[in-house]
Parts: sequence; C-alpha cells; structure tokens
Amino acid sequence: MPDFLGMMKQAAQLQSKMQAMQEELGQVEVEGSSGGGLVSVRMSAKLEVKAVKIDPSLMKPDEREILEDLLVTAHGDARRKAEAAMQDKVKELTGGLGLPPGLLGFG
Repeated sequence: MPDFLGMMKQAAQLQSKMQAMQEELGQVEVEGSSGGGLVSVRMSAKLEVKAVKIDPSLMKPDEREILEDLLVTAHGDARRKAEAAMQDKVKELTGGLGLPPGLLGFG
C-alpha cells in the first residue's frame, strides 16, 4: 500500500520550495537586446519588464518603425532568457525528475 502520509509530506515540501522559487524568480533579472545593443529590455524571470533602454541615435521620427521592431525583438530576446532562467530554477527544484513541461505551472 502506498505511503500516502509520506506522499503528502513530500507534496507539502515541494509546495514550500515552489513558493521560495517564485520569490527567487522575482529577483532574477535578464536583459535582451537587439540592433547590436541599440535597444535593450530588462525583465525579471517572472516576465515583468523592468526597464527599456534606447540608444539616442534611434530617436529620429523617420526611424520610428525600426525602433518599434527593435523593441519587439529585444523583448522577445529577454523573454526567452527569462523562460530559460525559470526552467533552470524548476529543474533545480525538482532535482531532474523529468516532469512534463507545465506540470508545476511553469513553461
């Protein structure tokens, strides 16, 4: 017969670790860039945008579309890095259990 009490204890420990991991993810920051560094976006591993930097050379009315495209690209780059940081934390938490993606509510 399975040890349900032991399983419940492990589940409670995992939940506690997940809460701690969520707090850590709020502290981890990544930066994505585009246009050779002309545009950068800094965000937390929880996908909250913290800052956007734009090189002054792009502040020309006739280059608005280029700037908009670079912002989208930099945001995408930062998001990929944030998701990778999140996955690393999940792997660290689960100890490489090989759980299916999304099982713990992440990626």
